[in-house]
Amino acid sequence: MVERYARKEMSEKWTQQAKYDAWLKVELAAVKAWNKLGFIGDEDCEKICKNAKFDVARIDEIEKTTKHDVIAFLTSVSESLGEESRFVHYGMTSSDCIDTAVALQIKDSLELIIKDVQNLLQAIKSRAMEHKNTLMVGRSHGIHGEPITFGLVLAVWYDEINRSLDLIKHAQKTISHGKISGAMGNFAHAPLEFEELTCKELGLSPAAASNQIIQRDRYAQVMSALAILASSCEKIAVAIRHYQRTEVYECEEYFSPGQKGSSAMPHKRNPVLSENVTGLCRMIRSYVIPALEDVALWHERDISHSSVERFILPDGFITADFMLNRLTNLIEKLLVYPENMMKNLNLTGGLVFSGRVLLELPKRGISREDAYKIVQANAMKVWADLQEGKKAIDEQGHSLFLQNLLNDEELNRSLSKDEIKACFDYGYYTKNVDRIFDRVFG
Repeated sequence: MVERYARKEMSEKWTQQAKYDAWLKVELAAVKAWNKLGFIGDEDCEKICKNAKFDVARIDEIEKTTKHDVIAFLTSVSESLGEESRFVHYGMTSSDCIDTAVALQIKDSLELIIKDVQNLLQAIKSRAMEHKNTLMVGRSHGIHGEPITFGLVLAVWYDEINRSLDLIKHAQKTISHGKISGAMGNFAHAPLEFEELTCKELGLSPAAASNQIIQRDRYAQVMSALAILASSCEKIAVAIRHYQRTEVYECEEYFSPGQKGSSAMPHKRNPVLSENVTGLCRMIRSYVIPALEDVALWHERDISHSSVERFILPDGFITADFMLNRLTNLIEKLLVYPENMMKNLNLTGGLVFSGRVLLELPKRGISREDAYKIVQANAMKVWADLQEGKKAIDEQGHSLFLQNLLNDEELNRSLSKDEIKACFDYGYYTKNVDRIFDRVFG
């Protein structure tokens, strides 16, 4: 239900009705501005603000003849008014109306995205607190590294998404500008105060300088911010897909009763939501290049950007909104298997402690090069033993790596057996989790 509601709320911001609603809002704000400047009388201003309306079907009908959407819109509006209609769009060019209205649409859409991201952050934070001390193995190049906690993984996700939230908010500030500066941006037909009053009425700031349009670097910033957010969301989705791999099986998407994973293999439980999020994020990123290419228009403007924006703006926002809600639900319902995390942590027979042993030897006067040789030689034996089918952990709970180190005479001359055993302590790797959490979550 959350996904469905969120998609409807966002998609309604990009309908034809919503577009013309925003256009009318700009036109009425301009009428009010002229009224404050003394150009339009109170009676005419009141009539326009009270009676002005449009009909989408009528606009479509008119546009078949005019081949110009703003003129068709204005004609439809004028049909709802009397002589006072002559003051609608006075001193303005089409892009004054369109670009200022689109700024309103994007600003409002980003408000929904901000709420979506905040919901995602809350979901990640909740799971991070839940698994703050849930031990698992950290991986680099897909290979086991050192012990970490699943809470730390989630804290990294939270911190990264939080940076995207800052980018989104900055993009919202950047896009929240209007322009009512006329056909070439020179204010030939209206004073600067007209633009300032109109924008103030709409809750926007006036662009400091514009030509016939709002400059498209602002749009590029918005789409870039969405793309960076999408990349971070895909990173989360890819991680979950890896965790759900059968041979890993540390996390799993919630599999509802009656859900099916394969038409041919009844046992399948696939990470379909994560895969869906991955695909959606690819689509969101694909809108960045067209947005960047829209920045370079001819002179004071052309309309090569217009057809692009009819795709990337509604599609980008609706897709991002859906993706964020899907990912949030996924995180909230994610099944986590601490036992399997611990099982995998022990899979390499204690090799995850090699770095700790390495760092103890220089304290005893051993060069780093010699220390590395000693530890690596014992580690390589473990790989060979595992390939031969030896158990990673024996009946006494000793790992293959620990056994090798305890039997290494050269190592024993520098470290006692108790000192070697002390290196195999998970607490050593988690002792700073609380402080890291304080940094991330405050």
